[in-house]
Amino acid sequence: MTETPLTRSPADRPPESGRSAFRRPGPGLPAPERPASTGSAPEPPASGLTASGPPPAASPVVPPSVAPPVAPAVPAIAFPQDRTCPYHPPAAYAPLREGRPLARISLFDGRDVWVVTGQGAARELLADPRLSSDRTLPAFPSTTERFAATRNRRVALLGLDDPEHHVQRRMLVPSFTLKRIAALRPGIQETVDRLLDRMARQGPPAELVNDFALPVPSMVICALLGVPYGDHDFFEAQSRRLLRGPDAADIEDARDRLDSYFGSLIEREEKHPGDGLLGELVRDQLREGRVDREELVSLATILLVAGHETTANMISLGAFTLLGHPERLAELRAEPALMPAAVEELLRFLSIADGLLRVAVQDVEIAGTTIREGEGVVFSTSVINRDERAFPEPDTLDWRRPVRHHVAFGFGIHQCLGQNLARAEMEIALRSLFDRFPGLRLAVPADTVPFKPGDTIQGMLELPVTW
Repeated sequence: MTETPLTRSPADRPPESGRSAFRRPGPGLPAPERPASTGSAPEPPASGLTASGPPPAASPVVPPSVAPPVAPAVPAIAFPQDRTCPYHPPAAYAPLREGRPLARISLFDGRDVWVVTGQGAARELLADPRLSSDRTLPAFPSTTERFAATRNRRVALLGLDDPEHHVQRRMLVPSFTLKRIAALRPGIQETVDRLLDRMARQGPPAELVNDFALPVPSMVICALLGVPYGDHDFFEAQSRRLLRGPDAADIEDARDRLDSYFGSLIEREEKHPGDGLLGELVRDQLREGRVDREELVSLATILLVAGHETTANMISLGAFTLLGHPERLAELRAEPALMPAAVEELLRFLSIADGLLRVAVQDVEIAGTTIREGEGVVFSTSVINRDERAFPEPDTLDWRRPVRHHVAFGFGIHQCLGQNLARAEMEIALRSLFDRFPGLRLAVPADTVPFKPGDTIQGMLELPVTW
């Protein structure tokens, strides 16, 4: 087994706007290798709790105890790396799939940490309180230099362990139950229809990211929180800087600007409480002394950024993937009732938040291996969700497979708070898009469509379409 190429320095990388070319793998063949990137997708900021939902389908959960022990001779692979194709894991991760359920990877600073690659082990470890999400701990791993420089700043929900995490999630869970999201569906449909009407009036071609995929979740989360959508240019730009800023100073500045923005909104809500979630939190939590202003600002930032950034990426990348799999798209058109299952399969298949981070605060035994106190742990969701023991033929799309045991939303106490909302938005957006424009197709060759590098949440930078 040969060692994969080392990551390149930022100066050696092509500009982000040039990340477009890929060759689509043929049947049974892995995606061709692409140059390595220098960072990692940050953990999805929508994490916070296990949202309520229907019982999962009976898909297999692979017990970590039956997995083979880690082979220590496997060289540490540089992590993260860029995808060759936007909907397949990097080709250089192939040895990680062979070394399930644990392997070793090398981060930007040369530190070797554990990477979890098996589905059963991932679910067990993500639920283990001996693995901490506290980013302020000295041994907490960082996968890019820019995030390492900002990790001492506390992050609500996803950067906390219980009991603090539990206190925060209890404030928010009533707003993200299945019942609450079901009540939002008519409004989501109205938003989607309005955006599609505008696309139709303007006529082809269209750029699907900015014309549709991004506005849908931005409008929805603004309505839910009570944030003026007229400010979307500002908070979308700051969100991009927060997740993809070129350096720590840019990330810090974006965070400061968002903190100031929400500080002003909270002051407004204190004087004139609105009907949105932010008004509820001011009225029921801030005024009652259950949360302080700084904590509420941090919570609001996480909800806003998570509420539009991740779902926008899933809508755009989901549309691109469906256009690249016309047989699967035809199935959805023939059987519209398959759309919820298709959304689950796309979540598994795309795994856009690839790199959940933890640090062991005690020794943990898993699958014949000991993760020592102080060791970093990375969960590669793109590899975990291609575990062939849990998902037969994992590199193919299959709307009829039971996949509710995927970890695209994480697992355990930090499982994505907004997962019910994200599912609803994806179902409505993708179904309505292809119903409204049955002739939808790419306006440029597929291998020229630019997509995001490996050091951030995965998705399309642009998606030119016509019909």
